Amino acid sequence: MKYMLVKTYSDAAYCSTPLPEWAPEDIAAHIDFQRALGEQLAAAGELVDAQGLAGPEQAMVVCSDGSSTPVVTDGPFPETKEFLAGYWIVDVDSPERAIEIAAQASAAPGPGGKPLGEYIEVRQIMSAPTA
Repeated sequence: MKYMLVKTYSDAAYCSTPLPEWAPEDIAAHIDFQRALGEQLAAAGELVDAQGLAGPEQAMVVCSDGSSTPVVTDGPFPETKEFLAGYWIVDVDSPERAIEIAAQASAAPGPGGKPLGEYIEVRQIMSAPTA
């Protein structure tokens, strides 16, 4: 079963300080945690993909009717409450394992090494129906 674990640019349960305002050593510890989690999942054969995304100030929204030139709007978009910050795609044996991985990701270290309590959305990747 494949799942996408999604994190957003929003306050975490235990931290509301934006990452760019963290001390350099706290940012480094957070990134090291993310790398180690990816390596652990890859070693277990569970990692399909994981990416951090550029900030919302670099986002674009594209809208098209399929025949005319698409309308492209540059971000950030104040009307949007959440922006995708990154994701993991995992291939696991059960929903419980996906939740376990999300819980591990949620506890990533923040300022002072304290767990962030990030909100990680867990969504199953659906496959196309068979004909």
